[in-house]
Amino acid sequence: MTRIIADISVSLDGFVTGPDPGPDNGLGTGGEALHTWAFSDDPDDRRCLREGTARSGAVVLGRNLFDVVDGPNGWNDEVGYGADQVGRPAFVVVTSSPPGSVRLTELDWTFVSTGLPDAVAAARERAEASSSHSGRNLDVVLMGGGATIGSALDAGLVDTLTLHLAPVVLGAGTPLFTGRTPRTLVRRSVTSTSTVTHLTYDVL
Repeated sequence: MTRIIADISVSLDGFVTGPDPGPDNGLGTGGEALHTWAFSDDPDDRRCLREGTARSGAVVLGRNLFDVVDGPNGWNDEVGYGADQVGRPAFVVVTSSPPGSVRLTELDWTFVSTGLPDAVAAARERAEASSSHSGRNLDVVLMGGGATIGSALDAGLVDTLTLHLAPVVLGAGTPLFTGRTPRTLVRRSVTSTSTVTHLTYDVL
């Protein structure tokens, strides 16, 4: 069964970017520390990244995050979703209007302008089609940004929440949980490494 998994790195004080994020400063000031684990040689960090990419039948992201990753300083062959891993999932972008052009034309982009629930539904269809084609159970991964994942949690669209808790206090930035609808979480797993604590919860 296709699950909807929200997967994001977060600071100890609950921010998913540092202050002043933008197209030329995607993670904000100091926000790069949130993703140190993704470039770590720790075998548990590598396994987490590899398994997360392998399970992704489709990926949902918001327009602000798309503008960062598709911008001139965004993803490339070395940096990006599964850049050095096997598999290239479909990407579904929640946006008020599609962009005029796309730099990363080698990736499979779908732009949905009718809201987050429709974007998640479109991603589920893509993931289920990929599951049928590959013979493996693949999921939909919500990679962010923080507002997209927070809205999905509020709307009850998320089955599983995976947090990569970085040992950093940013003090300001983009919060993940402020003002959110209360949700009950059941811890499924915890993996601590030298760079981060990987936490996985079922969302009730």
